[in-house]
Amino acid sequence: MFDHDPYAQLQALRPIGSFTVTSADLEAGGQLAAPQRSAGRGGQDVSPQLSWSGFPAETKSFAVTCFDPDAPSGAGWWHWAVANIPVTTTSLEAGAGAPDALSRGLLPEGVTVLDNEYREPRYRGSGPPPGTGVHRYFFVVHALGVERLDVDPATTTPTVLSAQCFFNSVARGILLGTDLNPADA
Repeated sequence: MFDHDPYAQLQALRPIGSFTVTSADLEAGGQLAAPQRSAGRGGQDVSPQLSWSGFPAETKSFAVTCFDPDAPSGAGWWHWAVANIPVTTTSLEAGAGAPDALSRGLLPEGVTVLDNEYREPRYRGSGPPPGTGVHRYFFVVHALGVERLDVDPATTTPTVLSAQCFFNSVARGILLGTDLNPADA
């Protein structure tokens, strides 16, 4: 639907380093698998496994987000946002975006999970509406130069988290996935 890259635009404003993000569940640039799609599209709302390496030594914590800039909203669509991930954590298992991920030990203690666009503190899978073409899903690991961001899950939106990441990131790793509504195939 759109061709702009919001992270390239951020990089132009404030250049920072990059590092590698990989997944056992998603090939870079590939289509999201059925489990990563929304339950409303026959998926399971399971966040993909993510691993990252090569981030700068000055990294003190991480945030992980999933953003679809191609949503027909004029402002994109946040599918997942997690802040205050300890620097010792360099991977998240598939399903770390589940509503009960903390109690199941899929997320480290002390993280902050923010609500997605559906006002749910979890990962919500892809679900491009018919007629909107291919959507891109940016799974981004933000390497931060601070141990904690001041984010309150009751009041902080993923957009506010993203702005805090912009000012506090020392590097950014991106894994891109895509999806298309079956009616548009």
